[in-house]
Amino acid sequence: MSTETNKGLLATLLSLFDIRNVIGSLLAVYGIILLLMGLFGDPEVDKTGGPNANLWAGIVLLVIGAVFIAWGVLRPVVPDAPGAHEEK
Repeated sequence: MSTETNKGLLATLLSLFDIRNVIGSLLAVYGIILLLMGLFGDPEVDKTGGPNANLWAGIVLLVIGAVFIAWGVLRPVVPDAPGAHEEK
């Protein structure tokens, strides 16, 4: 395998397991669960004082998760070339 191929594979793995993508994905999963509970579950508005807390929390988590994922996609981690930090 060439160095360019290794760098491409490394960059793909780094961007896949970037902490921003992991956090964004988890927030999005929890957001979907809460959104579905808010839409199809018992709203229990007597406990929250009016608003459907599951619905609004799900929407907010989905938005924050999308921001994290967009941040990871728009500003990816780019690894240095092997040996770039060696002093001559």
